[in-house]
Order: sequence, then structure tokens, then C-alpha cells
Amino acid sequence: MEETNTVKASSLRWEILRRAFAGRRSPHLPEKQCQIGIKRISRKAAQGFNLIPCRPINEDGYEEGELGSSSLSKLNQLIGPRDACMRYTLPLCNAPSLVMIQRVENCVDLNEFEISNRFDIDNTGLVCHWPSENVLAYFCLSHADIFRSKKILELGSGYGLAGMVIAASTDASEVVISDGNPLVIDYIQRNIDANSRAFGDTKVKSMILHWNQEQGSNVPDTFDIIVASDCTFFKKFHEGLARTVKSLLKQSADSEAIFFSPKRGDSLSKFLEKVKEIGLQFGITENYDQQVWKLHQRFSDGDNFWPNYEKDHCYPLLVRITF
Repeated sequence: MEETNTVKASSLRWEILRRAFAGRRSPHLPEKQCQIGIKRISRKAAQGFNLIPCRPINEDGYEEGELGSSSLSKLNQLIGPRDACMRYTLPLCNAPSLVMIQRVENCVDLNEFEISNRFDIDNTGLVCHWPSENVLAYFCLSHADIFRSKKILELGSGYGLAGMVIAASTDASEVVISDGNPLVIDYIQRNIDANSRAFGDTKVKSMILHWNQEQGSNVPDTFDIIVASDCTFFKKFHEGLARTVKSLLKQSADSEAIFFSPKRGDSLSKFLEKVKEIGLQFGITENYDQQVWKLHQRFSDGDNFWPNYEKDHCYPLLVRITF
């Protein structure tokens, strides 16, 4: 593997782990070169497509205007010592801003891996807001009409941004925001509580949902629309994810599952093979939004705003799955 700014890629990956677990940097690596190298080698994107702008809420004292749909007293009760609080401003006239509680950057606990092993899930939902979720949330905001009066399920939702954007801006009748990781569900529920005033008459709840056939069959209802972002990376979950979609998607003419997923090698294509095997249909769109496409071209041409951008790993394709 080639070196990145004179620091070996392998050393940079170990440095990422060191900073996550130990909270400190290596004294043996030059800091400036190390920072540049990490930005280029890491699969995380600090800003991503930035279609729904966000910024940290002032840690020195919350101002009422910063809190969006939450209140100061409620927020203080919901935020833990390892949490950060972000304000997402929805680019829509008269839309509320959303307050999102998430894990502090580069903070990992070994206990999280024990829980991942116990429940046979991954912990990527705690790492960051992934770029595909930002695109999914923006797409839902731009196509609010398709969600009106519908029952919506978000799969593998991480902190739940897309589900809460749907709940706050589309007049959906019900939004269920799910994940298989109980630690992630804790964040989702706190974010629902923090933004409850933004949802109007839309019912919003969290749900632990592991992608296997047994659990999927125990969910007491089906949904008009299922949404998901960057959920096709792990191949061992492909069959369970496909069957979850089939069992929970309502069998009607206007029902569909909307996925935003990068190719990530052959991972997306392998998932779509499973979708076809179980009798579902799908369509793929590469250029689905003018603004997203414009940003994609800009990053592909080389832009320091996103120095580690690679189409295969970063640009989400729109996949629509139906019966």
C-alpha cells in the first residue's frame, strides 16, 4: 500500500484506532502530516454532501434560538457526558430545525464491541452521520409528497436523521426509526424526545429491529414506505435485510423501499441479487438530483472539502424496491 504524505497508510490506520480508544495521538508521528493523511485515508467524511447544514450547539451555554424544536431543560436531561449536540437546519421554508444528540467524535468503548458480538450487529451507527443518510434525508425533504399520510419505517437508521426529517416535514402518519444495536436505539429515542414538538400529528417511535426473518415476522404491522441508507455494506446481512424488506413492506401499488447505497465494490450488486432471488423488483438511478450530482462531480474532480472522496465508496445510488 502506498504512503500518504510520507506516513504509511498502515500507521495512519493504527493512529485512528489509538485516538479513538486512548484519546491521544502518537508522539512518534508528525502531527501535520498525520492529520492530512488521516483525512485522506479514513472512510469517514467530516462534512459529507452537507445538504442539510449542521453545526455544534454552543457548549458554553445554549441559546434558545439554537435549540430548534427542543427546550433547554429537556436537552440537559437527555445529553450524557460522552455526547455532542448538533443543530440541523432543514433547507425548507418554515421547516423546524432539529437537535441531534450523538457520540462525541472519535470516542469508542470496548464494551460496544462486546455488545456488537452479543447481538450480531455492527457499531457503525455510533461512528458518525454517514454521507448516504444526509442524501436520504435531503431526498425525503425534496419529495415530501410521497410520504404524506403514509406509514414509514427507517432501517439501520444510526442516529435517526432521515426518519426525523420525514417526521418533521412530510406529514407522514407514522414514522418508526429502527436499528439492531441497542446502544444506537438509545440515541434514537433521546433524539425523538428532544424533537417531539417538531412532529405535529405524526406518531414517531424507535424500535430495535435485527434483520432476520424471525424478528421481521414479529413486527405487528407493514409499512407503505421503507427507507434506508448505506445498509448494504456487510454481505452477511444481505439475505436478512432483503427478507426484512419483503416481510415489512405493504403489498400495494404505491408501496416501495427507498435505499441510498454506494456500490462499495460488489456489495450493492450482491444485495440486489438477494432482492431478486426472493421475488422483489428493483430499479437503480445514478443521477437522481441535480444538486447531489453537481456535488458528486465537484468531489470527483478533486476538492479539498472531501479529500478522501471515491465514487465507489461515497456516492450513493438510488435504489427503489417494489413487489
